Amino acid sequence: MGIESGKRGVHEVSRAVEALREWQHEGSAMQLHPGDLGWFQRFGADATTAAVRTWSRDGRVLAVGLLDGPDLLRLTTAPDARRDEELTRRLVNDLITPEAGVLPAGRVAVEAPLDALLQDRLAEEGWSPDEPWTPLRFDLKEPVADPGVRVEVVGAERADVRAAVQRSAFEKSTFTDERWREMAAGVAYADARCLVTYDDRGDAVAAVTVWSAGPGRPGLLEPMGVHRDHRGRGHGKAICVAAAAALRELGSSSALVCTPSSNVGGVATYESAGYRRLPEVRDLYRAA
Repeated sequence: MGIESGKRGVHEVSRAVEALREWQHEGSAMQLHPGDLGWFQRFGADATTAAVRTWSRDGRVLAVGLLDGPDLLRLTTAPDARRDEELTRRLVNDLITPEAGVLPAGRVAVEAPLDALLQDRLAEEGWSPDEPWTPLRFDLKEPVADPGVRVEVVGAERADVRAAVQRSAFEKSTFTDERWREMAAGVAYADARCLVTYDDRGDAVAAVTVWSAGPGRPGLLEPMGVHRDHRGRGHGKAICVAAAAALRELGSSSALVCTPSSNVGGVATYESAGYRRLPEVRDLYRAA
């Protein structure tokens, strides 16, 4: 049986999350994480099912994609399928053919692991490297230092606080407590925690959501932000340390985060908290 594209629906999202959990392992190239689907879930179940794509063979999921906006597909594959010729041919065909319903015509971009054959084939089709991103990693073998601040694990009763910090940290954010509830209702949130840190006056100053992929696998920070009125006081470093500690408690082997390389301040904040910079990665884009 050849490569089949999965039918969209809640069941397919669950299959995608489970596959992504299995594919996370130390030493792999930066790739789509179950937490990425979990964070997208804030837009609701219908939007998430519409955005998730899977490709399978003989009933096994081999590739998962998240349409993270109208012109960006974030995609990864099973580790043993990165150089699979049949899968790559199907992926390329679906990505370059608007009628396949994956990407529209015009300028679009694809995120894929650097060691995937898909990178080579899209380059042969004329796709070009986009702006660089910087992945960072915090090794969780050893206990994490105390962040030195009050840390709260946020539940539904404090979702409004988490959402308010998010909106303050990101100018265009539309995050609300209702969207927090949509996110928390998703299958990926079973392995996630939302954290808020407070200053000495009791003000909520920073927030982060951390996503575990299961014991012994890398976890993800997505997203992290500092309230605009409390920047420049070390709160970013503290919340990043708290995030690493939370993921260690969840059994993660490391904490991963990825930010645009142009976000020099963000990279510096993660490094100050003990995250180690990894080689840059780039999406591939097709010009309009």
